[in-house]
Amino acid sequence: MQPRVTTATLIKMKQEGKKITALTAYDFPFAGYLDKAGIDIVLVGDSLGMVVQGNDNTLSVTMDESIYHTAMVSRACKYSMVIGDMPFMSYQGSLDRAVENGGRFLKEAGATAVKLEGGADVCPVITALAKAGIPVQAHIGLTPQSVHQMGGFKVQRDEERLLKDARDVEKAGAFSVVLEGIPSPISARITKALNIPTIGIGAGPCCDGQILVLHDMLGINDRFLPKFVKKYADIAQIANQGLASYIKEVRSGTFPSDEYEYK
Repeated sequence: MQPRVTTATLIKMKQEGKKITALTAYDFPFAGYLDKAGIDIVLVGDSLGMVVQGNDNTLSVTMDESIYHTAMVSRACKYSMVIGDMPFMSYQGSLDRAVENGGRFLKEAGATAVKLEGGADVCPVITALAKAGIPVQAHIGLTPQSVHQMGGFKVQRDEERLLKDARDVEKAGAFSVVLEGIPSPISARITKALNIPTIGIGAGPCCDGQILVLHDMLGINDRFLPKFVKKYADIAQIANQGLASYIKEVRSGTFPSDEYEYK
């Protein structure tokens, strides 16, 4: 069995030029698939609010819901690093509350680290969490929890601000940073400037790793897909075919046949 991925593993991968793979997961079965496949990072994203709960954004996800889903994922992962996504308003208040909530992901849910959104504005939180022994993955660029403040999901192009945010979160103690919705040339510059790994989503090929939402890349989600999503499978189509066959056979009386009966 391969040793479990740690923050040190990710730093070494960046140094060696080895790309980091990351995907989201929200339950035990899918997390198990990702772990066995060898995905380096499994993020229990607050994207669960959209792809699992059916909401229009991520803002309604609670700490208890995040802990619940992260615990399921952690039980399945033996190789992958599990990162719990800190939901909206779980870290924007007092530092004490942020540390308490971050600690819950490690203590109650079995995660290795937490992720939070924001640049220079959240650096005090990153430092407080890191000092408490809670590894932090930062997230800059298009930050879904700020969707109302940004006026929607928009590509971020302010190169100097983004570079400053990236340097600031590294200095504050983040072990990696997600770059979302950022043009490739800017992401390339950020990646080159940092000693910590960059994980891209809609940020081009020059990042140290890539992450996608599982339900998007496997074709489970049949709602709008961003431009950066590549669909690697179409589970929705397979499921629809199976469900149609089941309905047809039950209504026609051909299921269950003899082979599925107890004698």
